[in-house]
Amino acid sequence: MDTLITGASGFVGSAVLRQLVAAGHRVRALVRPNSDRRNLIDLPAEIVTGDLTDRRSLDRALAGCSSLFHVAAMYRLWTSHPEEIYRTNVTGTRDIMLAAANAGITRIVYTSSVATLGLAPDGNPADENTPASLKDMVGHYKRSKFLAEAEVKRLAKEEGLPVVIVNPSTPVGPRDIKPTPTGRLILDAALGRTPAYVDTGLNIVHVDDVAVGHLLAFERGKTGDRYILGAQNMTLKEILTELAMLTGRRPPKLRLPHNLVLPFAYASEAWSHLTHGGEPRVTVTGVRLAMKRMFFSTDKARRLLGFNPQPIEKALRDAVDWFKDNGYIH
Repeated sequence: MDTLITGASGFVGSAVLRQLVAAGHRVRALVRPNSDRRNLIDLPAEIVTGDLTDRRSLDRALAGCSSLFHVAAMYRLWTSHPEEIYRTNVTGTRDIMLAAANAGITRIVYTSSVATLGLAPDGNPADENTPASLKDMVGHYKRSKFLAEAEVKRLAKEEGLPVVIVNPSTPVGPRDIKPTPTGRLILDAALGRTPAYVDTGLNIVHVDDVAVGHLLAFERGKTGDRYILGAQNMTLKEILTELAMLTGRRPPKLRLPHNLVLPFAYASEAWSHLTHGGEPRVTVTGVRLAMKRMFFSTDKARRLLGFNPQPIEKALRDAVDWFKDNGYIH
């Protein structure tokens, strides 16, 4: 079975690629010309160069394939050029779905995000049916993923696109080379750069479990349906306390109110604009997202896909160990 995967050089994509290889797929990986390819070293995959913003490259990459795992996305909580996020996440997703339909692809797994889901007003974990609208989406990343998923669902309903949607929560673990915003949180905690915390919460999951969930969705998922791939709901204080235990540091004791952190985020973003620097360490979108606990239920994936993620302590330990082994933590 010839399978194309996008985003294979990235954090989640490289984990999915490994699962595909282990399951016996002949894998073709679509990689941008300037991508960091460390996660692809020694993996038996055919590398093809292309970009979600280049429709012709998508047609070439899909030629001869029977299945598609569309994992690639631009995951940024801040950028000075937000149009790039929509071009990649929305237009690029629509284009590769149309290209897959034209190529006769018979099975697609699309990697969305819990960012597209609503949050329960009573604070209980949300699920796949918790209502959400575009106005509920905070920041360009969430809006772009919401619009992209809506386009995928439309194509599934109106055009019969053979796609299953997965919504990973917050993956952690090895091979976070960039690192992702969550990976930076883990790094900062391991390096003793987190003296305080805010009252928020996340659903944490091992990135390798997310990859297994992709394969389960491919094999057992219902066309047009979506499945949350997560593990454990934890407050930020609980996450930082666990990381402190793993790294031999003291957990932070000071809890900062969100309205105290928000002005610092505005100043940090303004400085990045002025200096043309990289993503600020604290972003306005990040603070606004932290005002709610992003807790989710994985009951549907467990029940219908047989999804069974490993303990979150191992996920955090694997993340810390990988950062140590690869020189991020000295």
